[in-house]
Order: sequence, then C-alpha cells, then structure tokens
Amino acid sequence: MKLSTDRTAATATHLWLTEGDDECALLADDPAAFVIGFILDQQVTVQKAFRAGWDLRERIGTIEPAALAAMPLEQLEQVFAEKPALHRYPKVMAKRVREAMQLIVDRYDGHAGRLWWEADGLDDLRARIAEVPGLGGHKNVSMTAVLARQCGVPVTGWEADVPEWGTLGDVDSPEALKAYQSRKRAIKQAKRAADAAASND
Repeated sequence: MKLSTDRTAATATHLWLTEGDDECALLADDPAAFVIGFILDQQVTVQKAFRAGWDLRERIGTIEPAALAAMPLEQLEQVFAEKPALHRYPKVMAKRVREAMQLIVDRYDGHAGRLWWEADGLDDLRARIAEVPGLGGHKNVSMTAVLARQCGVPVTGWEADVPEWGTLGDVDSPEALKAYQSRKRAIKQAKRAADAAASND
C-alpha cells in the first residue's frame, strides 16, 4: 500500500474487499480509497462500501483528501446520491467522508497513509483511527487487522480484540471475503437465536 507521496511498502498489491481487480488494486494503492471504504462499511455490503472510492473517483476525477475536503458539502452529497448511490445514506456518508478528509488534511498534510505509518505502536494507531469520523468500535479493530496483516504496519497485540468471526484482515482473496461474510452471518444468526431462546425461558 502506498504510504505517502514518497514512501512505499512491499505488501499486498490488492485488497480483496470489493469486486474487480482494478478496484481491489486501488484499495491497496491509495490510502484515501481504503479509508473511505471503512467509513462506508455499515448497512451496506462490504463489496459496495469498498468500491465507493473507485466510483467516487470515476464521478469527480479524484479522491485526494484535499480535493474532497475543499468540495462544498452539498456538491459532494449530490455526487454520493447520484444513481447508483454510493451508500444507503448518501448525505450522512458524504458529510462523514468530507470531515474525515479534512482531518487528514489538517493532521497529516493530506496524506492518509501517515495516519498509520507514523503511529507509535498499537495504542497510538487505534487512537488515530478513532479520531476519524465513522471509524470506531469493530471498524477500528478490523482496520488495524488489515493494516497489520496485509499492509505491513508494524503493530502487535491487536489479535486480542478480534471477534469470533474474524476481521477483514483475514480476507486475502474473493473467496475468503465470501467465507468471512458467511461465517459472520452464521455466528450472528446463532447468537440471535440463542438470545431469543433465553428470553423465552
């Protein structure tokens, strides 16, 4: 994954979190696309969320953080809402993405990769991720796992917080993504069934 304008790492050439080789290559190459995908990863499929950076770039020609932060919110909302919409809640997510890009501009001079490559260990990395709008809770754990396992970010200790169905850090192929989604769905359905049975006792 590209770290900044002047630093690269010998890590995954694709992050298999969406459909299409080019789209997956963008996720591994452009930290902004990676961040946007995680922000949108709720109440839509993983594939749709992580394709958003590609689609956004196709619609406006760039996903550079400075460009997105400078775009009037109403204009970005319209881009997100253009059919097919980039998310079920395009206005909410457009605002969140714009705020996240502004933070990257203000804190990291517009280079999203600095968010993780300049982190001083796991606690600092998690604190940095948590500052980004929309990247709390399980997303923080999952993003950390991807960065550590597939992007070469040197942090340890994150495994202790991995949920029983794993994280997107386990996904290294299209087949692995489907297996992850099936496993997560099955475990959550079993838990709901168990909770319902317990409430009826």
